[in-house]
Amino acid sequence: MMITNVEDYFTKGCGRCARFDTADCATRLWKDGLAKLRDICRRADMTETAKWGHPCYVHAGRNIVIIGALRNDFRLSFFNAALMKDPSGILEKQGPNTQHPDMIRFTSNDGPDKVADVVLTYLEEAKGYAATGQKPPKDDSASEMPAELIDALDADPELSEAFQALTRGRQRSYVINLNGAKKSETRTSRIAKFRSKIIAGKGANER
Repeated sequence: MMITNVEDYFTKGCGRCARFDTADCATRLWKDGLAKLRDICRRADMTETAKWGHPCYVHAGRNIVIIGALRNDFRLSFFNAALMKDPSGILEKQGPNTQHPDMIRFTSNDGPDKVADVVLTYLEEAKGYAATGQKPPKDDSASEMPAELIDALDADPELSEAFQALTRGRQRSYVINLNGAKKSETRTSRIAKFRSKIIAGKGANER
């Protein structure tokens, strides 16, 4: 079961796998780095909360960034990344279906210290967009959402909120996957299987 208390994430993990609250959890491997990244986010004067089992930082009623940890790295991911200018060139794409670079990836526990000033500048930029209500332009090139997915989101508020919080690239990964199925029942079955991944903030091709 995913954690709902942000403190639990930094002491036990996200709660999404069997490594939760064990020495093998990715949050334990990156404990020091995650603490430094958390400190930077707190210095940016945002509201800290737990969403989808991860620390999420909110400003002006809008999600700004979310912290995550994997076996090989830990990362800070930006919502509405299409707006970010990235003058320092540190944002990376999370996967092949991600349209815009949206994360800062760290592979050492001292990584956040090295780019703290840059991260704070980026956070202020993202907060500015949230404060003025600015949103990324609509991507008209995106594939059309299948009716089965629209119906599923309408019927499941939790799923709908989690899907809307995904990066545009992750949303697209589900749309591409579902549109690849010829039969409606196949698309419906895939949506049911995808639900836990969407709630967890992952794309269709992520483990």
